[in-house]
Amino acid sequence: MDYSRAQVVATIGPASKEKEIIKQMVAHHMDIVRLNFSWGSYDEHEYYIKTVREYAKELNRRIPILQDLSGPRTKTESGHEIDPNAIKAVTEKDLKDLEFGLKQNVDYIAMSYVGNKNDVLEIKHHIKEAGYKTPVIAKIERKVAVEKVDEIIDAADGIMIARGDLGNEVPLEQIPFIQNMIIRKCKAAVKPVITATQMMFSMKESPTPTRAEVTDVAFAIISGSDAVMLSDETANGKYPVEAIIMMEKIIKEAEKYLIINYLNPLK
Repeated sequence: MDYSRAQVVATIGPASKEKEIIKQMVAHHMDIVRLNFSWGSYDEHEYYIKTVREYAKELNRRIPILQDLSGPRTKTESGHEIDPNAIKAVTEKDLKDLEFGLKQNVDYIAMSYVGNKNDVLEIKHHIKEAGYKTPVIAKIERKVAVEKVDEIIDAADGIMIARGDLGNEVPLEQIPFIQNMIIRKCKAAVKPVITATQMMFSMKESPTPTRAEVTDVAFAIISGSDAVMLSDETANGKYPVEAIIMMEKIIKEAEKYLIINYLNPLK
């Protein structure tokens, strides 16, 4: 099968928990599975991990598991939000969740609420102390993280531009330019970068994305994103498989555009 260079990260959750749906996600273009530890029990996450690995083996694919630690979040009626009174990026829950994830041999750890390089180094210390070398993806979702982005990129193994919570910390109209800046810095540092949150949000309810969402995904790839992520679209939406298929189509078209313009820069 002809896969894109850039990868599709898809979150598994209540809407995609059935084995047949997971199998279809693996069979199509899901490249990395994200498990959101703000929700769900260990039994549920273990089931997701085992099921993904079972079908990846059956279909001769390698599907890495990304464990996304919740950080200091508090649950609200509409979901969850970062605790404004939090002092530390790493919570006791994170350490317990990390222990579980490492024992499950997850492939990546995504760290929430990162404010500076020391936050990243702390979680790396815990991973090393447990006897593992699992790479850490630092989530940029705070204003202070944008200000300290150079040292965070240096300390982390990769970056996730978490536009959801970031939009609560900076003016929304600045997000496209912050995103572009972070992507450029990651490219210069040769660190992978994931662009995330609401990329195809309308597909929670619709079998097709909006034109604006198609453009958002395409320009994330053209700008240099190594991966683009589906969150609610695949975790809680009505069309998880369709969202993955559509995202892959957009990525491949954007990559085709990049190749054509590289070969024919004046066209």
